[in-house]
Amino acid sequence: MSCAPQNPMPQAAAYRRSPDEVMRLSRMGCAHPTRLSFLRQMLRRLRREGWRFDRPVWDFDARGVGRAVYRAIGPERIYSLVAFGHDLPDEMRSDRVIATAWDATFTLFDGTPTHHDLDRLAANVPLQEAGRISPRELSLSRANKSVRLFKHVVERLAQGQQPDAGALAETGYLMRTTAVYGSGKFGAADREVVAARPEMRAPFQAEMLSVWLTRAFTVDLVEHLARVRGGEAAVRLDPALKRGLGVGNSTGLGMAPFLVRHPVLLNNWMMAREEALARVRAQAGAAPGAIKGFCTALAEARRNAAEWHSAHPVQKDKLEDLRIGLDVAASYVERQWDSAGAHPWDALWRWVQTYLPVEAQEALLAAMIEPHGDLVDGLSACMDADEEASLPIDGTMCVAALRKLLASNYHWALAQAYDTPEGAARFWYVSEEKLEPRLGERATEDGAEKELPLDIGRQAAALDAALDGVNGDMPVARFLLAHPEHRHVLRRVQIAARHPFSEIRDNLIGAELLPIDMLRCKLAFFGATRFDPRSDRWVRISLFQGAPYPSDLAREAPQ
Repeated sequence: MSCAPQNPMPQAAAYRRSPDEVMRLSRMGCAHPTRLSFLRQMLRRLRREGWRFDRPVWDFDARGVGRAVYRAIGPERIYSLVAFGHDLPDEMRSDRVIATAWDATFTLFDGTPTHHDLDRLAANVPLQEAGRISPRELSLSRANKSVRLFKHVVERLAQGQQPDAGALAETGYLMRTTAVYGSGKFGAADREVVAARPEMRAPFQAEMLSVWLTRAFTVDLVEHLARVRGGEAAVRLDPALKRGLGVGNSTGLGMAPFLVRHPVLLNNWMMAREEALARVRAQAGAAPGAIKGFCTALAEARRNAAEWHSAHPVQKDKLEDLRIGLDVAASYVERQWDSAGAHPWDALWRWVQTYLPVEAQEALLAAMIEPHGDLVDGLSACMDADEEASLPIDGTMCVAALRKLLASNYHWALAQAYDTPEGAARFWYVSEEKLEPRLGERATEDGAEKELPLDIGRQAAALDAALDGVNGDMPVARFLLAHPEHRHVLRRVQIAARHPFSEIRDNLIGAELLPIDMLRCKLAFFGATRFDPRSDRWVRISLFQGAPYPSDLAREAPQ
């Protein structure tokens, strides 16, 4: 790995799964969040370091229009979520990226905003892409109400009653974000501005903090509107019901290319998770506390699977696999697993791989890691990446060595038929209207001449073909002088030699591609749950369901 993690276990390498197994979209599209997920990392740090939270500004009217500031106060720095509420007509409410108005808009401010800052932000944040923010802002986001549930909760609380628990569990959130932008978009601070800060070193920490504070805002807003309507008769949301609410999110194709464009980062995410599983499997025995924690995690996974619903045919089949697989696993653990035997976790995992479908296998991976925080949490420090360090090409490498790397690490790419309609059925491009990645059908849609270079498999095959007949002793620097068009993929081949989990080992322009598999993999690392695809190109999920709120954090230690 690219760092020196805590509690190194050299013997774990023998238990690590191979990239050929792990880096296939059929498995990546079954990923589940683990304790290494970015939101879990954030909550552990905030609790460990004693961060405090307050809400110095709350200025909302009876329609829910106004602004608020939520502060996270750490040992060295303060971050503030600035939230704006809007009176959005129903006909303007849309989760699509082309929307121009939302129920609420947000930015994460670096420090405590002044009145001048709030006025500046009020003039820009509600406009989102059409506005401009400054390097003092770390993220830009917006959210829409889950209209029927939001109204139901307001009405019940205003009447002094609690909302229907079943309705809350079915939806799981009061509002859903439709975009959370960071890393320099629309004038916000570049990643390098905050990357050296300990609390921001892990990936997507600013975005996770923004969404977590947004979750508190959604509950505060619904309780505010209930008080306006019900006066003294109004009640607050029951803590148990409140805990079950997260923040929804609608995510489309714009997220998918990230995994291709950041190979070293992808490697480090996957490697950390695979190392965590390997460390658990490598243990000679199973401690009673770990067994109890695993059984609790397995029971929670079964409960989550029972409450998780989707109308998408692919996800419906996966959910059936998940429920059946988890039930079979629970029965096996209770009746047959020899937890006192030699290497019991490895024996359990071998059984899981043999008898359970992939969806259930990945859920069991998360459950097995869950009770082993002391063993695996140090791997969180390995999940960022210095990507610039991997950019230089080793021009002294000989062609023979390069071809050997292609044969060993890109055999999956060389076996594809890219000259068939099925092998090159799609092309990635950027939309002119929103500058967002899109996926076109090559046979029926225009624009293939503007194709993005995300066809890594086809590029690798083209490089291999270009090397055919070239003297094996030739340095690749000389080869690139004659064939500079292969520079991009040659660099990736050298990166993959050092970072074995850096490539998705599937044809990303093929007819069988399901982009939602790429989305789910990335979202699982965020910590997302309740994946609900609405097509093969966009999905709804929930974040922070079951997690503590800022007001709860000091009283408990997130796991």
